[in-house]
Parts: sequence; C-alpha cells; structure tokens
Amino acid sequence: MGSFSIWHWLIVLLVVLLIFGTSKLRNIGSDLGAAVKNFKDAAKSDESSSKQLR
Repeated sequence: MGSFSIWHWLIVLLVVLLIFGTSKLRNIGSDLGAAVKNFKDAAKSDESSSKQLR
C-alpha cells in the first residue's frame, strides 16, 4: 500500500508532460546540467587553489 506501481509513475509522468510540455522540461534539464557543470568546475578550481597555498 505504501509503494507505487509502475502504472502510478507513468500516469504522473504523463500529467507532468501535459502540464509543462516537453520543451520546458528540456530547458529545465539543460539548465540543471549547466549548473552541475559549473559547480564541478568551481570545486576543481577551489581544490587546485588550495593545493597551491600549501
């Protein structure tokens, strides 16, 4: 009773696609990917600058 079946998840996905549309979801995905990439780059540059200080 506490878990959802695959049919529940498919219905939720269909409703989300109908509400937001595929283009808006694609934009959200690309923005999220760019944010993750920027975060990784910032973490790398911070790590390299802390190594230079030692």
